[in-house]
Parts: sequence; C-alpha cells; structure tokens
Amino acid sequence: MTTMPNWLKQRAFLTPERTAVRDRERAKTFAELYEASATWARRLAAAGVREGDIVAILMKNRIEMIEIVHALFLLGARALLQNVRLTSYELGWQLDDSGARLVIADEELAGRLGGDGRVMTTSALAALSEVDVLLKETLELDETATIMYTSGTTGTPKGVLQTYGNHWWSAVGSALNLGLHEGDCWLAAVPLFHISGLSIAMRSVIYGMPMYIQPSFDPKEANALIMNGTVTIMSVVAAMLQRMVAELGEARYPDTFRCMLLGGGPAPRPLLETCKEKGIPVYQTYGMTETSSQIVTLAPEYSLTKLGSAGKPLFPAELCILKDGKPAAPHEAGEIVVKGPNVTKGYLHRPEATERAIRGGWFYTGDIGYVDEDGFLYVLDRRSDLIISGGENVYPAEIEAVLLSHPDVEEAGVTGIDDDTWGQVPCAFVVLKKGAAADEHGLKQFCRERLAKYKVPARIYFVDALPRNAAQKLLRRELKTLIPEAEKRASRL
Repeated sequence: MTTMPNWLKQRAFLTPERTAVRDRERAKTFAELYEASATWARRLAAAGVREGDIVAILMKNRIEMIEIVHALFLLGARALLQNVRLTSYELGWQLDDSGARLVIADEELAGRLGGDGRVMTTSALAALSEVDVLLKETLELDETATIMYTSGTTGTPKGVLQTYGNHWWSAVGSALNLGLHEGDCWLAAVPLFHISGLSIAMRSVIYGMPMYIQPSFDPKEANALIMNGTVTIMSVVAAMLQRMVAELGEARYPDTFRCMLLGGGPAPRPLLETCKEKGIPVYQTYGMTETSSQIVTLAPEYSLTKLGSAGKPLFPAELCILKDGKPAAPHEAGEIVVKGPNVTKGYLHRPEATERAIRGGWFYTGDIGYVDEDGFLYVLDRRSDLIISGGENVYPAEIEAVLLSHPDVEEAGVTGIDDDTWGQVPCAFVVLKKGAAADEHGLKQFCRERLAKYKVPARIYFVDALPRNAAQKLLRRELKTLIPEAEKRASRL
C-alpha cells in the first residue's frame, strides 16, 4: 500500500511562511493552517472521534471548514461533506445511511438537524479541552479521505468514496495540464462541500498555492479580485460565468488571470463565443464527484480551435465512448466511460451500485458524448436528461444553447414532458433579461430557424428563476414543478 507524508504537515514543513488561504478579512500561512488543524484534531479526539470514524461537516465556505477537514485527516477519520442547501430530511437520511459518528455544524445550520444527538456546533467544539492524541504523520493513498453524496438525479443518493489517491492524482493531473505558476492563487467561489470546491483546497496544500475563499459567489467581488491580480485561476459553472461577464461590461481581464475553469455540464456555445471575443481564457472541463473533480480538460492551446469541447483526458486518465457496448466511431454519440487513479473505488455501503458503475476498471458515467477524429470530447448531456421524442434523441443542452443565443434570454432550461403522439417532447423554461419583451411565438420561431422540427420546444414557459443546486448546476428534473405557476402567469398577461 502506497503511503506519503500527511499533505498539510509536509507543506507546513516545506513552505511554512507561504500564504495558504485567505478571505476578505484574514490570511493564514501553511504553518498556521497546520497548527489550527492540529488543535481542532485534539478537540475532535476529545469529542470521541477515532481513526476510521465518519464525521459529517455541515458548514459554509470559511477557513475553519478547511481546518476541520484537515483535522479529520490528521486523526485518520473520514469527512462526509454535506450540502448546506439540503432539507432536514435529506441531511438526516445521509447521516443514517453513512453511519456518521458526529456532525460538526455552523451555528446557523445546526438547527436543521433538530434533536439529533450527534450534532455539535463549531463553537461547542472550540470550547472542548484538547486531549493528547497521536496525529497521523502519513496517509495511505488507498484509504478513504472524503465522502460526498451524489445529488440523486437517478434514484436514491449514493455516498461516493474519495481516497487520498483520488485527490492526489486529480491535483497532479490538473497541474500537468494547466501548469503551476509561482504567483498562482485559486479563487474558491464554488462550495467547499462540492468536489469542485474541495479539490481547490486539496490542490492548495499539494501545490503550496494560496486559495481565496468567497463565503458565497459574488460576481462583482470575483471580477475585482481578478482585475487587481489577487487571483489567477477560478472554477466556475456557466451560470456563474454569465453573471461575471455581464458585470464586467466592456472591461477586460488583465494578463495575470490565466484560467477560467468551466465545469458543471455542457456550456452554451454563445457564452463561450462571448468569452472568446473578450479574451477570457475559458478552459472547459468535464468531471464529477466520482472522478474527484475534472478528468477531462481542454488544454490551453486548443481553447479556440476546439471551442465547445471539454478536451482530452488528464494525463493519468483514459476515456472511451461506448455505444451498445462497443467503442463508438468519431462523432458517434454514446456513453462516456472513464478510467484513472482519480476515479472512485465505489459507493459507501452500495456493492451492487459499485459493480454496476465500475466494470473492468472502467467507470460508466451515465453521460452522453462523442469524441472527434482528434480525440477531443464533446459532452452532449446527462443520460438521465435525454429526451427521446418519436425515436429521436433530443439533448436539452443543445436547445438551451440556442435559446441562450437569443438577445432577450438570460437563462434557459429544457426538459422532456409526456406526449401521446411522440412519447416525449421538449419543453423550455426561460428567464428573460431585464426589460426584454420576447414572447413564446417569437422564441419558437427563433428555434425553428436553428433546430430540427422535433427539437423545437412544444411549450416555452417564462419564469423568474430556474432551479439550481448549490454549485449553480441546473436541476432539469425540477423544471416541471414550475409549470403551474408559469401557466398562471401566462393567463394574467
């Protein structure tokens, strides 16, 4: 079994005075981050946490959250990162399913779990006396470090096991693609309880690179941090990037900003073209909880010639497109299947689900895409979001991209609704830009000029907001719940 020094302890030894993490009000060096984490570890030990225990963390983005994650690593415990936007029922279900021993929660979030005796606030934990405990100086790459439950787009949520090796190779693969510059600082505006956010914290310690934490995404502040050279890399999803571009106006980012890492699903082509015009270095990426963040990323030199592609697999990973169990031809859509040391070893307490997802060392993602003749991946959609209309495959992301190219449309979401004739037909939900006056007839005509007839939405509803998760990913499965209110709104016009 491969071991290496505990990452934070080693980093504090190698570059103790280098800035590790900062926010609007304070900054900590790697030495200070390690000392704080060791202190939390001794308090967690006083609370009864032992090696191998699962400890849930219900916290918003702040420095203490990173310290507590590393504290659990120092004890050999496993951190279950919980989404702060979940309901009490969903959170409780995860705790029971995982068998978590303890929950460390922010003060304002602790009440979400009612009278669960496992809940301890961060202030209550801070008040505990430290106990002497042997902190782990090494870690085993095959051991589980963190657990995150998938959003459950297809059935019951599953706890994804992420090993130290998964995080290590994810960080190494990213560095081999994007490079590592001496002045780099990564902006974490995505939630730390999501893999996109946590992976930034892992890279920070492994690279010896500072990270800047936003408590919640603020496009104006994010642009300011880029403009003044504080941050050089940022992770976003399309909805975040759209807000930043709108807020930026006619300004352009300085050369110090070198990478806008865009994930969270297929990006609308109009947004990518706008960024190209403004000189924003967008590198589209593809990954998921099960791959410990990105597994495919577009190399910088292809950001313009392969616009819309997620790129090629990171150095230690492999990619294949399967159709009917066989490798697909270039440009032929099929299931995206991946392999690599950053891919999960399975799901917590779910051997059957693990066996279904991981076969012959390959992870079957459930996503649909194709590779071109040069091996570049183009992600079409989640298989669970696929609309089959009259036997034709309809990809919501393609329709959304067309709607988003209309000058009046701010946001767009598409899902399938049942139809007696075609089985399913696409249905669109649109948020208009302020002061815009587009109507359903006009938008349908716009789509007819750009899409095959079977892809044109049967209905277009106008809504105030689209359902999104904490990482700002569009929740297509919840779009149908907007129909009653949208119909009432239409009847009033």
